Amino acid sequence: MKKLILLCAVALAYLSGCGIIGQKEGKNGELTGVVKRPLWDNPTPFGMLNIPAGSYHMGQNDQDVNFSQIAHNRQVTVSAFYMDETEIENNEYRQFIKNVKAESESSFIDSTIEFLKNFYDKNDILSHDDYLKLVYPDTLVWMRDFTFAYNEPLTENYWWHSAFDKYPVVGVNWYGAQAFCYWRSYLYNKDRIEEQRRTKIPRFRLPTESEWEYASRGGFEHKIYPWEGPYIKNAKGCLLANYKPGRGDYIGDNFEYTCPVKSYWPNDYGLYCMAGNVSEWCEDDFEETGYSYAHDLNPIYRDPKRQNRRRVIRGGSWKDIGYFIATGSRTYEYADTTKSFIGFRTVVTEIGRSPESN
Repeated sequence: MKKLILLCAVALAYLSGCGIIGQKEGKNGELTGVVKRPLWDNPTPFGMLNIPAGSYHMGQNDQDVNFSQIAHNRQVTVSAFYMDETEIENNEYRQFIKNVKAESESSFIDSTIEFLKNFYDKNDILSHDDYLKLVYPDTLVWMRDFTFAYNEPLTENYWWHSAFDKYPVVGVNWYGAQAFCYWRSYLYNKDRIEEQRRTKIPRFRLPTESEWEYASRGGFEHKIYPWEGPYIKNAKGCLLANYKPGRGDYIGDNFEYTCPVKSYWPNDYGLYCMAGNVSEWCEDDFEETGYSYAHDLNPIYRDPKRQNRRRVIRGGSWKDIGYFIATGSRTYEYADTTKSFIGFRTVVTEIGRSPESN
């Protein structure tokens, strides 16, 4: 027994002397790096899926029926990232609103306002009241978007009623989506640092236009839609997305308005409703010729003068025809506009990948 204890002591002394355990920063003048750094475990946030890095042909893969010339096909490369499996639900956004009310007198809102000033003109958003007005969903969009349509029941119930908890949140403009991303980053990394004693992850954000299209294609080249095949129906005649199948026919796909976020079949990455249901905000400013000069590695377009308030929306919605739910179709809406057919999902950049992950 004494010999065993002696051997253990010798081994411990040897390992300590070699710097294998009990390493001290800069011991004996050696380059050791900073020791006792927070642990990094490359987590996958709840409700998100890993989208691997890759290259693909970005742009339209079908005829340009509008002759818009705004989505010329070109090859680009996208780094790995995590993406929400679904669009952000009403009840998930409600958690955000509940937390904002609890933090209404704290420095959190001040820091969020400073963050949002990166996107606003200098004199926009100056007070807590402005911020609270910004983040609350606009429930009147259901009546404002459609003239002579009886949508009052949705105005009265869509955001408030538990029947719609699993439906995508709408009535949130681009700045409100950015505020949600900032809050989600704060919430997640606060727990990482204080409870798990681990280093924070990169911030949650809106996907770039190239990331959104790459994820929508599900790892396949030249796909017209997020599923395989050139049609919006499967072999049994079932519609594959929530959109407007025909003139005056909204119910042909089983939903006249939005649908629960896990409806239909996911694409090959496991992402739901990348076509139809609600259009989704992207990070990019919208520019018709942006494809021509955006970089071919993680492309994004931002107006250097911050005067362009048009933002890219992708995926089409419950009110759109089939052209707009194609993976390569692109359009825009103004950043300060709320609509009954626009929602969003978030992404997180993956960092620290090892060579084995390839």
